[in-house]
Amino acid sequence: MLNLSEIMMEHHELETFEALIETVKSKAGQDMFFRIDIKPTYPDTPANWEDQLEGAFSGVNSITR
Repeated sequence: MLNLSEIMMEHHELETFEALIETVKSKAGQDMFFRIDIKPTYPDTPANWEDQLEGAFSGVNSITR
């Protein structure tokens, strides 16, 4: 299982929500399940951040803000 907290702890260099989305996309094929266990605190984190992260993990290409 891929945990959001693990991604954020492993990638301290991430400074934006968009960078987090790209990282989630790159790790999506490594695990079957994705657990959103914390809220990202980036200044550009949108209101629908959970939907966007789930979409990035599951391969949905049409992510809207």
